[in-house]
Amino acid sequence: MEATNLFYRDPALYDAIQSDSGSAEMCQALIERHRPDTNTLMDFGCGTGRDLEILAKRFECVGVDLQAGMVDYAHRVRPGLDIRIGDMRTVRLRRRMDAVTCLGNSLAYVHDNDDITRVFATFAAHARPGGLLVLFSPVSPVIRPEPTSAVVDTPDGPARVTISYGWDLRTQINTMHRHWVLASGDEAQDEIRRRVLFPRELEGYASAAGFEIVEVVDESRNGLTGPTGYTVAQHVR
Repeated sequence: MEATNLFYRDPALYDAIQSDSGSAEMCQALIERHRPDTNTLMDFGCGTGRDLEILAKRFECVGVDLQAGMVDYAHRVRPGLDIRIGDMRTVRLRRRMDAVTCLGNSLAYVHDNDDITRVFATFAAHARPGGLLVLFSPVSPVIRPEPTSAVVDTPDGPARVTISYGWDLRTQINTMHRHWVLASGDEAQDEIRRRVLFPRELEGYASAAGFEIVEVVDESRNGLTGPTGYTVAQHVR
């Protein structure tokens, strides 16, 4: 994954670019809405721990991420968080939590159907009966006929990023092509492949793992229009 995404090679850049994300706040609001007695939370695909740091102000949290570089960075800059290296297809921490979360499009990096089934089994293995599952993931593809370009602030100065998208309906892979011109003059290319799981697919995977869908909503909190959404489910068996 590091080879295809500059953010994973430079976690500080990831933190800087994503500093205005409201994902953690939205996740907390959904938990408070559906299970306000939640005290413990496990976040899969926690990356640098940016969202987990916010959630840890309210919940007792454990984070899991596959990439050692991201976890090492999180340990350096957020030493108070409990973040561990693990593959969410197979990891078992032998703990069940009031809430299980998977934010930041982490689920979308799992492309194979059988692997997605394994991930949902992991969610179920770490959720208490009645506990919540909160996912943030693509629910429809981003399709733009022309590239877009913008200047973004980074720790090393302004950088220009140009983004274009491809869509393969057969595999349901939405590919983001990102070209960076950094403040130093260096350039970098990203090719980020994300699996789109449509809402009824998410419902199917969740149901098979013992979850019942409670709500599917986007950032507006007034329904679902795409391309990303929050799926909230309850562990019922």
